[in-house]
Amino acid sequence: MYRWLIALLIFLIIGLQYRLWFGETNLRDIWDLNTKIELQKEINQELNLRNSELNAEVQDLKTGLSALEERARSELGMIKEGETFYQLVQPVKEK
Repeated sequence: MYRWLIALLIFLIIGLQYRLWFGETNLRDIWDLNTKIELQKEINQELNLRNSELNAEVQDLKTGLSALEERARSELGMIKEGETFYQLVQPVKEK
């Protein structure tokens, strides 16, 4: 009687271990998913930081004139009234 009970328990343990290591949702898959989740969290954190920087820049552009002026100077090449614009040209190297 006890032999059957011991054999049944061993069979159940082996069956459960098989499902744990090789089944549909095994430990290896869970470990891989946890690694992917951690990587995605890092990516999301970087993107949230970038979004907050862009949001701060948008707010600055909406309210502050200095950022708008700086952007007009650097990207559009605009100058203030009364300023003198100097353009330095590199000499062409003769061959």
